Amino acid sequence: MNLIVGVAGRILVSKNYGLNLRQLKHTLPDLPYDYGALEPVLSAEIMKVHHGKHHVAYVNALNQAEEKVKEALAKRDVQAVVAATKLMNFNAGGHINHTLFWEGLTTIKDSGEPNSELMSAIKKDFGSLEMMEDKLSAKTIAIQGSGWGWLAYDKEMKRLQLACCPNQDILQSTTGLIPLFCIDVWEHAYYLQYKNVRPDFVKAIWKIANWKVISDRYVKAKG
Repeated sequence: MNLIVGVAGRILVSKNYGLNLRQLKHTLPDLPYDYGALEPVLSAEIMKVHHGKHHVAYVNALNQAEEKVKEALAKRDVQAVVAATKLMNFNAGGHINHTLFWEGLTTIKDSGEPNSELMSAIKKDFGSLEMMEDKLSAKTIAIQGSGWGWLAYDKEMKRLQLACCPNQDILQSTTGLIPLFCIDVWEHAYYLQYKNVRPDFVKAIWKIANWKVISDRYVKAKG
């Protein structure tokens, strides 16, 4: 029986513990807009730091962690594998979560609104779009320390759900929920602009939610 360790099956150890690690490296994704495009909600300065410094740090650390896992597996050092895998999973979460975050944002003028299918689901599960935004904002603001607030789809229950994940935990792998939209409340996401007033940042982020992308994710999640 094969043992899969790490991100999306990229590290594969066969039953005789031989190693086959694909050599593809993770890279920082380009943004679908300029750094200044999300102003005044998110300044160009904070976007440069958040994307160009913090996100790239997760990408680099993920690549390094995968190499450490590879080396530990080759040495059959189980403790080193566990330690490196923990580091790899954390940075993989940072990479995946930020990629979903960037894709879920757009300019104020292009924000739009949910398509009819998603809007109907929002009204059914939360009462209204405003009520859903208020509920997710409240849950996200209340996160202790760092983490993410999520609008998600529960495929088993066939309904929308709201969720929060600490640190860089990956929503789908930890809860089974399919991510539709996320709000980053690590301080690096807002502190340069909003200081310690997290509620102002969370409430403002809805002005640049990319409802076309979110709606497309919903349709795909429903299958």
